[in-house]
Amino acid sequence: MNMTTVLGRLGVDDYTLSTRDKRALDDDGFLRLENLMTSKEVAAFVRRLDELSEIEDEDAGKEVHQEQGTIRLSNLIDKDPIFEKCIISPRLLAAVRHVLGDEFKVSSLNSRAALPGHGRQGLHADWGGAVALGNYFVCNSIWLLTDFTRQNGATRVVPGSHRCGQTAADVMSDTTSDHPDQVQLIGEAGTVVVFNAHLWHGGMKNETESPRRAMHSYFCRRDQRQQLDQRKWLRKETLARLSLESKVILDVADVDERSEDIENLKPEK
Repeated sequence: MNMTTVLGRLGVDDYTLSTRDKRALDDDGFLRLENLMTSKEVAAFVRRLDELSEIEDEDAGKEVHQEQGTIRLSNLIDKDPIFEKCIISPRLLAAVRHVLGDEFKVSSLNSRAALPGHGRQGLHADWGGAVALGNYFVCNSIWLLTDFTRQNGATRVVPGSHRCGQTAADVMSDTTSDHPDQVQLIGEAGTVVVFNAHLWHGGMKNETESPRRAMHSYFCRRDQRQQLDQRKWLRKETLARLSLESKVILDVADVDERSEDIENLKPEK
């Protein structure tokens, strides 16, 4: 089964997104999908992420990245069936398809909670350099698990920067400083913001007393390396429960068995 078939089976077609939605992705580089999660789903995600953070403790996020002032978790697909929603939601996939075309795959599924007084990032893209207009390699999404507000440091983006053929570092002496064209992605918990990951973006400082929580389902073109090698990290128990569609999206549809050597490399859940 190829990705075109998978997308069709999941209900993704040329009309899943409106013309306005597609224009937002093309021109601004991002699209808000409101109410993609119910309040019960948000609560379930938060509860499970809290459990995993406690279990993994100082190892949390090590599969991909750890960051001072945040709580990061990685490899979420492998850790609970509830996270499969984050890679198969039709409107999400339609937006990724619009940016990358049919031939894409999951690169990683992680979470990030910016703690009070922390979370500021420099403006950056999720790619190593500038790209030509329309030649995009990566697409990301932010799953808002708390309301994103100005006070808690909602992610900032520079609309249209994915089309400029430059990186933020090419034109800014200090990428942590404010950009005159930046806007913050304000939204209620349950919203998902999909963005062309060549768009300049970055978290801002959380000025409240509560964590700013989000998950990131990150996609890349099918000819690129994943941020987290799904073939290495997915356990055989996970492979057994995943739908065929999810396996294709993760690029593990042809994997039948896991070696014991690889299993022994993984941290305990």
